[in-house]
Amino acid sequence: MYVLQGYESQRDSHSVNVPDHDMTFQSLSELLQQSVTPHVASVQAKECGALKHLMKRVLERLMDTVVTVDDEEEEGEEAEQTEQTILSSLCVFRNSSTGTPGKKRSSPAKDEQQQPPVVIIFKDLEAFNPRVLQDFILICSRYIERLPLMFIFGIATAPSTIQHMLPHSVSSLLCIELFQSLSCTQHLATVIDKLILTPKFPFKLNGKAMQVLISIFLYHDFSVRNFIKGIQLALLEHFHSQPLSVLCCRKKEALLHMTQLSHRDVERIRQLLSFKRYVEKQEQQEQVNLLKDDNHLKEVCQRLIKDLNKYHKNYYPVLRCLHTLTSSLPRYPLGKQIRELHLICLEKNVWENEDYQTAMKLLRMLAKDELITLLQRCAETLQSVKSKKMKNALVQLEDFTSPVKNLQKKTDLFQLQKTLLEMNETRRSKKLSPFEVLRNEALDFIDGLVRSYLSPPESQTLNEVCYYSSSATVRRHLNATPRTSIQAALSSPYYYLQNDNLKTEDGSVSNAAPDICIAYKLHLECGRLINLYDWLEAYATVVSAAEGNDPDSDNFGKVDEVKHARFIQAVSELEFLGFIKSTKQKTDHVARLTWGGC
Repeated sequence: MYVLQGYESQRDSHSVNVPDHDMTFQSLSELLQQSVTPHVASVQAKECGALKHLMKRVLERLMDTVVTVDDEEEEGEEAEQTEQTILSSLCVFRNSSTGTPGKKRSSPAKDEQQQPPVVIIFKDLEAFNPRVLQDFILICSRYIERLPLMFIFGIATAPSTIQHMLPHSVSSLLCIELFQSLSCTQHLATVIDKLILTPKFPFKLNGKAMQVLISIFLYHDFSVRNFIKGIQLALLEHFHSQPLSVLCCRKKEALLHMTQLSHRDVERIRQLLSFKRYVEKQEQQEQVNLLKDDNHLKEVCQRLIKDLNKYHKNYYPVLRCLHTLTSSLPRYPLGKQIRELHLICLEKNVWENEDYQTAMKLLRMLAKDELITLLQRCAETLQSVKSKKMKNALVQLEDFTSPVKNLQKKTDLFQLQKTLLEMNETRRSKKLSPFEVLRNEALDFIDGLVRSYLSPPESQTLNEVCYYSSSATVRRHLNATPRTSIQAALSSPYYYLQNDNLKTEDGSVSNAAPDICIAYKLHLECGRLINLYDWLEAYATVVSAAEGNDPDSDNFGKVDEVKHARFIQAVSELEFLGFIKSTKQKTDHVARLTWGGC
C-alpha cells in the first residue's frame, strides 16, 4: 500500500509559519529512525528543481553517499532509464540493509509487514514543482511491491493543497492520512513547565525578564528555540554579572560554597537589598553580629538558603493548584495559561489582586460536581510533592473531598423529600447548607495556601542569588532596535570599533573616523534638503585635516578623484540605510529622512 501522511508544518493558531520549521522536521526524522525505520530522507524544494535532482537527493540521503547525475537535459527515454536505475539501486540497497538471508518467511504478506518502509519527507510541499512531484509519485508507484514507501508532506497552508497540486490520476494512487503538529503556544507551555515551573533548576527569572521573553515569543517570532536561547542568555548574564551566583546551584553545593565565601563575597551579601531588609527586622545584637561577624553571617545564610529552597518546593505545587481551580472560570480572571498566573505571582501578592478576589467569588458559586473534580485534580497535583507541608495539605484536601462524596450517594424518594424540605427551611432562615459550609472551608483552606506560599520572590531573603532581574539587558540583546544601534555606531564609532584614535570627549566625530561616519555627522548639520556639492566640500575639508595636510596650503580641502569616490560610496551607504533619498525638486540635492541623532 502506498501511504501519504499530510503534515501541517508548524502552523500555530494564527496560521503563521515559525522559525522552528527545520528543527521540527529534524526531530521528526530522528523519531522515525528510532521507532519506525532506519530509512528516512528529507528533501526541500530548492534542491529538487527537476525530477532527476529529486531522485538524486533521495538516494543520497538514504544511502549516505554522493550520487553523480549529469546536469544536462536528457531525452525522454534516457531520463526514464536513469530514474529506473536510481530506484532499482534503492531497492537493492534496502534489501541488503534490512534482509536476513538465513531466515525463512512464513508468508509474503507477513514479510511485507516485517520490512520497514522507506520514508521520504517533503518539508515544503507548496514550493515543489507540481509536475516533478507527479512524475515522482507515478514512478514510485511502479516499485511499490518491491519498495514500500511512505511520504510525509509538510503543508503550511491547508490539506486541500494536495488536491490542487496532484490530479486525480495521481492522488488516487495514495492512501492519505492527515495529522497536525502542536501549536507553538503548546510547545511554549511545555518548555515553561519543564524549565521554569520546577524547583529542580535553581536559576530563575523575575517577572519583568520573564515578561520580555514571553512578549518576544508571542509578538515577534513564535520561536520556542529562540525562547530557550533567551533563557540561556539570561543564565549567562546572571553568572557573569552577579558574583554571588556561585550560590545558584543545588542545595548541598550551595551550602558548601557558602562556607567557602571570601570576606569580599560576604560584604556583597550584606549589600543585597533583601538581606538589608532581613537585618532591619532583627534585634539590635543580632544586627551587630550579622554586620560584623562573617562566620555568624555564613551560618545564618545557610539557613536562609534552605528556606529559599523550601519556598520553591512549596511555591510551584500551590501555583498549579490555584491554576487548576481558576483556569476554567468564566473570562479567566487569573489567565487561561499557567504562565499568566505565574507572572502575576512574581510581580506582587496575588491575593491583593482584584482578579483574585473575583476568582474566589466565582469559586464559591461552583456546583458540587465541579468542586469535587477540581479538588481531586488539586490532590493529584500534590501527590508527587515530597514537601512535608504539601503532604499535610494533601491530607487536608482528601478530608474535604471524602464527605462531599458521601453527599453524592443516591437517595430514595423519602430522603429526597426530606432534603428538599431542609433546603427550603435553610433558604428561609438564610443558613448555609452542609455543602456550602464545606465548600467555604475548602476554599478558605486554598486561600490560606495561596497567602502562605505564593508570595513574590522579592520577599525572600537572598533571592538575588537565584533570580535574574535585568529585563533591559535581555530586551537589548534579543529585541534590538536597528535604527538606534546604527545611529549610535555612526555618531560614536569608538563604541563598536574600540580604536583610541576614534575616541572624542565632546560627542563629535574624529577626523580619523570611517567615511560614512563623517558624512553622517555632516548631514546632521543640514536642513531638509542637502546640497551635494556643499556636502562634498565639507567632507573633503574634514578628510584633508585627517590626512595631516597643511591648512594654509592651496591643496587643503581640494576634491580629488579618490575623495570624490569615497564620498559617493558614503552617500550611497547612507541612502541604503534610509537616512537620505534623491529628490525631484532639485537634481543636485538629496532629501534628509531622519531627524535627531544619538
